[in-house]
Amino acid sequence: MPAVTVSDVTVLPRVPEPGEAAVDRPVKSVTTAPSGFEGEGFPVRRAFAGVDLRDLDPFLMMDQMGEVEYAPGEPKGTSWHPHRDFETVTYIMDGEFEHQDSHGGGGSITNGDTQWMTAGSGLLHIERPPEALVASGGLFHGLQLWVNLPKADKWLEPKYQDLRGSESALLTTHDGGALIRLIAGELGGHSGPGSTYTPMTMAHSTISPGATVRLPWRRDFNALLYVLSGTGTVGTDRRPVRTGQAVAFGPGDTITAAADTTQESRLSGMDVVLLGGQPIREPIAWAGPFVMNTKAEVMAAFEDYQKGRLGVVPATYIPHSGARG
Repeated sequence: MPAVTVSDVTVLPRVPEPGEAAVDRPVKSVTTAPSGFEGEGFPVRRAFAGVDLRDLDPFLMMDQMGEVEYAPGEPKGTSWHPHRDFETVTYIMDGEFEHQDSHGGGGSITNGDTQWMTAGSGLLHIERPPEALVASGGLFHGLQLWVNLPKADKWLEPKYQDLRGSESALLTTHDGGALIRLIAGELGGHSGPGSTYTPMTMAHSTISPGATVRLPWRRDFNALLYVLSGTGTVGTDRRPVRTGQAVAFGPGDTITAAADTTQESRLSGMDVVLLGGQPIREPIAWAGPFVMNTKAEVMAAFEDYQKGRLGVVPATYIPHSGARG
């Protein structure tokens, strides 16, 4: 990690440094992600555990999957499961994942790729490593982000976007101190390839040792940062952060982060995910794979799933040898 890089960041388009009149966002909270397991047993860090949902809105949760070095036969995924009324964003930095859903979406995503699935009115899907990776083992590292949909969009027809790593907008800061991979939204006049129903920005940045980034940020968006690896500081008061910690910022026009001068020898800097979105400010009723506005809607979603109304496993699905699902 990182999968997508360049030999010379100085040739990239630059995000302009905010002016002196811009208001720096203060750090509201720094939380440490607890570890757990998801799907058939792959290790995750619950990136936003402990962060107030009002600070997350429109985001719901994010899992850091790995970083883990699998032995042959160990790679794991999920069995078939339903979703309704939000979007899942799966970003793979190392390794490979296959996706298939009951609405016809699917494909393989690998180093630097993103799978953007709008569950909308509902579907079934499965995510798993390809059989060759299961047999060989290897490094696996990724993220899955859940993005809420406003009530007006919760019954949209399901949609699937397959975003290649090469499609990300590659940017740098005014002084060339960081590589920024803009996946969705807008940053300093540049746009990422992801199409979103909820206005938002998602970027992955590698901040070089000793470098500081001060980025313009929409005032009407919230602002979140998650440290994938490395150590550094956030905010103008230089709050220390490290791998597996999430930062929620207060209101303002800019966000600031800096990488420590000394990092682990295997790291090229401090890697962070930057997220911001326009808060939806609607009631949330959430149970398992369904994110609705009322408890009655959640109960209806479970009933629809049990009655097969969210779709069926496609006839083209081929289980891996010994796989469940």
